[in-house]
Amino acid sequence: MNKKKKLSIVLALGLALCLFAGCGQNVTKSDIAYIQGKGTLLVGVTNFAPMDYPKNGEWVGFDADLAKLVGEELGVTTEFVEINWDQKEELLKNKDIDVVWNGLTLTEEVAENMTCSLAYCNNAQVVVVPKEKAEEYRTEEDVASLLFAVEAGSAGEKIAIEKGFSMTPESTQSEALKKVVDGSCDAGIIDLLMAGAMVGEGTKHKSLAVVVQLTAEEYVVGCRKGSDLAAYLDEELTRLSEEGKMREIATLYGVQDALRY
Repeated sequence: MNKKKKLSIVLALGLALCLFAGCGQNVTKSDIAYIQGKGTLLVGVTNFAPMDYPKNGEWVGFDADLAKLVGEELGVTTEFVEINWDQKEELLKNKDIDVVWNGLTLTEEVAENMTCSLAYCNNAQVVVVPKEKAEEYRTEEDVASLLFAVEAGSAGEKIAIEKGFSMTPESTQSEALKKVVDGSCDAGIIDLLMAGAMVGEGTKHKSLAVVVQLTAEEYVVGCRKGSDLAAYLDEELTRLSEEGKMREIATLYGVQDALRY
């Protein structure tokens, strides 16, 4: 099936759902048609290597590169909007962005406030400490009394709250890591995929080490509630996987082992 025919079918299904719902104020219009009408796909991101991060004046990363390919299929320009992660749901609702595609962990809150794609990557929340102290912290009990730096509104903050950890919210996971490096906090809680790219020998933060895994998670792409874009993303990610393009991009950024497709 060619991409124009596939997109026509998705749009037709979206229109049929709208007609079925009736003419009330809560009728959901096609998000795909809206995005194509304005000519841009606005992708909400934070500085989060290896998923989305600025390099030489443009956003790159595993998620960023996939978003660009989807934008091409939609026939629109993909634009990246750096957001406050704690405001992502409101930004989607107000149409300041069209998707959250930035290592978004599937949680009950995310599922309640967004219509999401199927999970495409595995992830976890991990504890990061200075390398010279790594041997002291091998279990969750060992780290329970530490002061943690976390990203506000993140899965890391959520698990810290659930476990009763003392914490300091930061604007991004990168800022959380800086707090551990400069000694302002004892440890940080960040995504495992970010740790693979940013922590340890050969990375920007070679003085840090991962010591404890706190959760097992999945990454999804978040769309507006009721959006027909989520089903379209599932089809596109499946196609990119079958063509080998997804694994090629994942390998470029070192996340190939986390793929679910």
